[in-house]
Amino acid sequence: MPLSTVVHEARLRVRYAETDAQGIAHHSSYVPWLEVGRVEWLRAAGVRYADLEAQGYSLPVVELHLRYVAAARFDDALVVRTGLADVRSRSVRFVYEIVTDTDHPRQVANGMTRHVCLCQGRISTLPHALRDLVAVQAPEAGTQASPTAADQASATTSTA
Repeated sequence: MPLSTVVHEARLRVRYAETDAQGIAHHSSYVPWLEVGRVEWLRAAGVRYADLEAQGYSLPVVELHLRYVAAARFDDALVVRTGLADVRSRSVRFVYEIVTDTDHPRQVANGMTRHVCLCQGRISTLPHALRDLVAVQAPEAGTQASPTAADQASATTSTA
């Protein structure tokens, strides 16, 4: 189960440009989908990434793991489930599950990204807006959690 109490669902559809000649989503297409999930998770929690950047902060990806489980195909409707998994003073880790948006969801991929906090290009502690959010969303910040699909599904809230 993610550290946060909220798992946000972002919906998207596989575009033709994201597929190979066989109509299967190219492996490089999944990374931007994780970004959609992460940015929308922050937005749903009240933190706009654009506002962080305007204050000089950024959260570059320093680690990424992605496990492909099943093929996503052109025009498939997908849900990117995103949760907060680990928070440190200068870094944050998100976990993801990508499933088909159907009555019987099928897992397509799962993964994790770790981000360090930079302020004007230098490593920094997390900004107040993000630390305050973490205190509300993840009262046990600084601990790690390993999500499972069942745990994420049971904690899912939809704001799409």
